[in-house]
Amino acid sequence: MNKRRIGKSNLEVFPIGLGAMGMSEFYGESNDEQSIATIHKALEWGVNFIDTADMYGVGRNEMLIGKALKGRFKDVVLATKFGILRTPEGGRTGISGKPEYVKQACEASLKRLGTDVIDLYYLHRVDPQTPIEDTVGAMSELVKEGKVRYIGLSEVNGKTLKRAYAVHPITAVQSEYSIWTRDNEDANLKECRELGVSTVAYSPLGRGILTGKLKSITDPKDFRANMPRMKKENFENNFEIVAKVEDIAKSKGVQASQIALSWLLNRGEDIIPIPGTRRENYLRENIDSVNIKLTDDEMNELNKLSALVQGTRYDENGMKLTLQ
Repeated sequence: MNKRRIGKSNLEVFPIGLGAMGMSEFYGESNDEQSIATIHKALEWGVNFIDTADMYGVGRNEMLIGKALKGRFKDVVLATKFGILRTPEGGRTGISGKPEYVKQACEASLKRLGTDVIDLYYLHRVDPQTPIEDTVGAMSELVKEGKVRYIGLSEVNGKTLKRAYAVHPITAVQSEYSIWTRDNEDANLKECRELGVSTVAYSPLGRGILTGKLKSITDPKDFRANMPRMKKENFENNFEIVAKVEDIAKSKGVQASQIALSWLLNRGEDIIPIPGTRRENYLRENIDSVNIKLTDDEMNELNKLSALVQGTRYDENGMKLTLQ
């Protein structure tokens, strides 16, 4: 499988990366031993793009990634993010893109990861109190200092992207992007392509619902239970969408998750999905989706599904922080 280049950088990665968020928080109980084994298996199977953030597990996820990659950083493209502030207990206290915080956050991430340089460093959410030019200016200083190779943004609109790019080249924009979440297509995809910026698609499996395996959410530690589109009044309708994905999957003898990832891969060479998993069997399924071919008719059917989704992807407060 041909690798995909991230933006205009020299970072070349397997077409599908590995999102590590769920290894430390948000999706129920964690198992570090299992997660590290999955990361090692990912490297063995050719996946070389690992994505984390300083807020996942309040730093624990970066420490986990650092432990898993010790002595192997040269084998991967490592991405992490900053900007969402949390207390040691996990409470959220705001967003910061202040220049002094940019440098402080980077130093802390480097220490937790146990590395001297971050390949791709993202602003996790735009700080409405700090001009994007100031934040990106501080990030560009990190590049000059050799602590960061390339910089990216997450959940930005096209106007903000252009303002940021005028200060320093942006290599990637991370957006939630899947069969049932396509906000970014109107918000920033045109500008990304004009500037040669890759789209890194997070939650490409719709927080797990597009696998067809998520029938209900019962774990109180699972943050999806509070998402409007996952609530009972919307969940049943939205699962009908999954049924349509499963029908195509069955006709091809593959999994629904593989159809969802194949759909994204077919949207363009500049799109790199980063599904998260803690389990080797799902990792293998994700990797094998690169071999699935979708016909024009199948793509057209899948393209219609996002219009049927009921409920927003975050609650009201969460939505205010997206595509800024």
